[in-house]
Order: sequence, then structure tokens, then C-alpha cells
Amino acid sequence: MLLAGWFAPAAVVLAEMPTYTLTFKPDGTFEPARLEVTAGRFKIVLVNQSKQAVEFESLPLRAEKVLGPGVTSFVVLSLSKPDEYPFFDDFHPEVKGTLVVVPKP
Repeated sequence: MLLAGWFAPAAVVLAEMPTYTLTFKPDGTFEPARLEVTAGRFKIVLVNQSKQAVEFESLPLRAEKVLGPGVTSFVVLSLSKPDEYPFFDDFHPEVKGTLVVVPKP
């Protein structure tokens, strides 16, 4: 019971965080290929709809996540500087996208 109380605040913080979805499509593309997010701390839900393993990777963001076929997972990022950050599928390097961080309104 004590552990449940300790982990509950973390779950609340993740629930309140802005959340965006990035899907690995069966045709070998990202949807959307250009994902726009608001600066700050946010979560990107990664959905692999393909029948192959994929790896979300971004060198400038220092982020990577491997997903098996049909798997859904997420990454949490914190970016305060509006800019564009490339990402790609490390298992299929020709599949590329861009994360666009826009200023808070």
C-alpha cells in the first residue's frame, strides 16, 4: 500500500502531460511525418502498426525506443527551445520524420 501511494503522484504527472501520437505504418512511413509539439515536457505515444520491429531514434534528442510488431509504447521528452529535430526508424533508416517544437502560447 505504501508503494502505491509513492507511485501515484508519478502517474498523475504523466496523465496531465501533453500527449502526442506517432504511428509506424505498415507501408513503412511515419504518421505524421512532421509532428508538431508545444515546448515543455510531453509524451509521445509510439504505435507500431507494422509487422516488423522498428526503432524510433533521434540523435539530437538523444532518444531511442525499440518496438516489436504491433507494440505500443512511449517516450517522455522535455524541450524548451523551439526548433526542428529529425527522427528516423533505425531499422529502416530511409524512414524519416521531423519533430517540430513550437513555443508555448
